Amino acid sequence: SFPGASQTSPLLLGAVVRGGGGTTCPGMPCCPRWAGLGAQLAGSGCARGQPAAAVMSLLLRGAGGARGALRPCCPWGRAASRRGLGCSSGGWGPAGGGAGVRPGRRSLLAGLAGAAAALAGLGLVRRAEMVSREAAEEAADELSRRCGDFMAPPVSGLRELRSRRQDMRSRMEMLIMETQSQVCRALAQVDPGAAFTVDRWERKEGGGGISCVLQDGNVFEKAGVNVSVVFGHLSEEAAQQMRSRGKTLKTKNGKLPFCAMGVSSVIHPKNPHVPTIHFNYRYFEIEEADGTKQWWFGGGTDLTPTYLNEEDAVHFHKTLKEACDQHNPELYPKYKKWCDDYFYIKHRGERRGIGGIFFDDLDSPSKEEAFQFVQSCTKAIVPCYVPIVKKHSRDSFTPEEKLWQQLRRGRYVEFNLVYDRGTKFGLATPGSRIESILMSLPLTARWQYMHTPPEKSREAEILEVLRNPKDWVH
Repeated sequence: SFPGASQTSPLLLGAVVRGGGGTTCPGMPCCPRWAGLGAQLAGSGCARGQPAAAVMSLLLRGAGGARGALRPCCPWGRAASRRGLGCSSGGWGPAGGGAGVRPGRRSLLAGLAGAAAALAGLGLVRRAEMVSREAAEEAADELSRRCGDFMAPPVSGLRELRSRRQDMRSRMEMLIMETQSQVCRALAQVDPGAAFTVDRWERKEGGGGISCVLQDGNVFEKAGVNVSVVFGHLSEEAAQQMRSRGKTLKTKNGKLPFCAMGVSSVIHPKNPHVPTIHFNYRYFEIEEADGTKQWWFGGGTDLTPTYLNEEDAVHFHKTLKEACDQHNPELYPKYKKWCDDYFYIKHRGERRGIGGIFFDDLDSPSKEEAFQFVQSCTKAIVPCYVPIVKKHSRDSFTPEEKLWQQLRRGRYVEFNLVYDRGTKFGLATPGSRIESILMSLPLTARWQYMHTPPEKSREAEILEVLRNPKDWVH
């Protein structure tokens, strides 16, 4: 008994009840509002299914009933009452809808209640499933589109990346693949006569990588941009290296499962007035004996010029500082000093270059914030370096300047083979690919006995900066 409602066909109501698993009573007189609700449900196209008390309660409220529209004697009303939906006591029908109905009609109305709930519930579920499916398809298409721009298909494969889209391992792999592609394409534009060799490799112990190497171009003597995604068990030597940095690692049966991925690049130009650049960004996960996972990010970008150009040095450091400042203004000075200290050739008493930023074991303030910071750093690679290449790639140079470049490259090799932690980790990892690890070495270098540049020369100028790092942005 709902005022103002029109009479609806009992046959239609019976059809709705049949759809919900109730009995059929075609000749039953019906409250018009109930019948109108039945007609709406009949037109919804829903199939039968398990009703939900909460959905039914809401449905009946929308039809004019009060909170807890079913009375406790109805099975769905009892469920609603248990869930705190406020069902009242008494006869059947919507609360506040007048007197109860006769017992002979209870089974029919109970069936209608079940049908209404089932149909409404299924409608909501189906709509949610449709939205979820559309979102998943859209995300899959976006993932395919992004992978289409890479230098090669991702190491883990599209299916695996889709299955764990939100996992940090997948997100980091997509980031390093994108970084490789962006840098390679930017270098190819600067050196259009050259081409990258794209070399895909697999690691027997787990994982693999993609090496993109350009050699003997017009601008670049050797430019390598590598991606690796490896997993398995850490060697004792690699684990010991991590423990030396303060890591507490609990092995299980002497084994330590790990996953490591990163993008690494060294670019050696032909012209001695174009600096060498190195960058590396990586992510580690280690699972300890009790199942606890440790994770951290590491990386950095640094510049090694043969001759000092202060304008270039300021541009390079300022670009990196802007990337750091997006997250915290304290990061650049901290990571700039870390870089100066890390790329130190102790037996020479000088730095490898004019620095940049470097960090390791980054596991705060949160995984997401650390990832966002790394992402900002990768986006700064092309703008901090390519303008310098374009500016100097056609500069003239003398044989003496080329000789000095070869001597400085010798220092570069010394640092990489003696001190670089990434090189040492790679060499200590079972199944690692030596060609990719030593990709950082130049095609040509020189070691000349007791070479000392003249005082106040441009060669002496760069040595002074390498021995006493400068603040380039203040």
